[in-house]
Amino acid sequence: MKNIIRTLFAFVLTPLESGDEEYVYRPSHRKILIIMGVMFTALASGVLFIIPAGELGYYLPVVIFGGGGILSIAVGSVGSDRAVSKIWGTK
Repeated sequence: MKNIIRTLFAFVLTPLESGDEEYVYRPSHRKILIIMGVMFTALASGVLFIIPAGELGYYLPVVIFGGGGILSIAVGSVGSDRAVSKIWGTK
């Protein structure tokens, strides 16, 4: 299952996992990334359920927060330590 998810999100994981520079990784970074992803996905789901019918402008936050949440969960759960540290910008 992990390999399938890594294949689906290779467009994000490949650039984040590339390189050989030093990085700082803490296990709390991964936990916080997953928690933020769950919160963003829950926010997008909540907005999706309260959208009035026919209003296309309300779908923008759903796409932005939902996409960001799903990517955060994917990087946090199957990404390498280097990918997580690059998300946080720690060097």
